[in-house]
Amino acid sequence: MSQNVHSLAQQGFGTGTNELYDRARPSYQANALAHIRRAVRSKPPLNVVEIGAGTGIFTRALLAHPDWKDAIKELRAVEPSEGMRDVFTKTVADPRVSAREGTFDTTGIEDGWADLVVIAQAFHWCPDYDKAVQEFARVLKPDGIVAFIWNLEDRARAAWVAQLRDRIEQHESGTPQFRLGLWRATFTTPSYVKLFEPQEENVWDYVLPGTREIVINRAHSKSYIAVLEPDLKQKVDTDIDVILQRQDGLKWIDETQGIFEYPYQTFLVISRKK
Repeated sequence: MSQNVHSLAQQGFGTGTNELYDRARPSYQANALAHIRRAVRSKPPLNVVEIGAGTGIFTRALLAHPDWKDAIKELRAVEPSEGMRDVFTKTVADPRVSAREGTFDTTGIEDGWADLVVIAQAFHWCPDYDKAVQEFARVLKPDGIVAFIWNLEDRARAAWVAQLRDRIEQHESGTPQFRLGLWRATFTTPSYVKLFEPQEENVWDYVLPGTREIVINRAHSKSYIAVLEPDLKQKVDTDIDVILQRQDGLKWIDETQGIFEYPYQTFLVISRKK
C-alpha cells in the first residue's frame, strides 16, 4: 500500500480484514445516490472516478441504482489497498468497471476525463487536502463535480449508540476519523478556493436493521478495532454486549429474532468545479 496512506489505515484495512469490512459495512441510501445523479451537470453516458473505492460497497450500490445503472459509460476505481482491490474485483462484476492502485493525489487518470469524482467513506484519511483538490480538478471535465459521502452511526437518536461509539472510539489513537471534521479544512485550502465553488451539504437520517452480530462485526470493521490484540478486541465485544443488554433507547423491530433499529446518518458534500 502506498506510503501516502495513513499507517493505521494500512494496518486496519490490510490483507485479511477486507472480507469482514465488505460484509459488515452498510451500503448507501438510494436518495443520496439520486441526489448525486441530479448534481452531475454532464449528460450521460458518464465517466466516473471513485477514489478510495475499498471493497466496492458504494460501487455496487451505484451500479444497481435506477438513476445510475444506464448512465455510466465507464467507472475507474482507485484504491491503494491491494487486499481491498482484490475483494473489489471479486464483488464488482461489470465490464464498465476497472480497479487500479492510486491515492487521493495520484490517481493515474488522464486530464479532463471524469464527469464525477466520488469518494465514499474514505476522504477523512486524506493526508494533503490541497494536493487532493488539485488532482480532482485535473481529472475532472470543466463542468465536473466531486461528491464526498459518509455513513455514520447516529449517537443522537439512541443512547445505546452513543454508548457504543464512546466505547469503541476510545481506540481511535489520534487518527483523523470522519466525526472529528478535520477534512473540512479542504474547503479553505488555496487550491479549493481557486478551483471549486463553495461546497453544498446534505444529511439524511434513517434506520437500518441491527443485530448483535451486525453491531459486533461493524465495530470490528473499524480500522482502529481491527488492529487490536485479541484480548482487547474480546473486551470490546464484552462491553458491547453489556451495552446491548442494557437496551438504553433500543427499539425493537423483531425482538423474537433479535432485530432492532440501528440509527444512521448519511452525509453528502458536493463540490462543483469552477
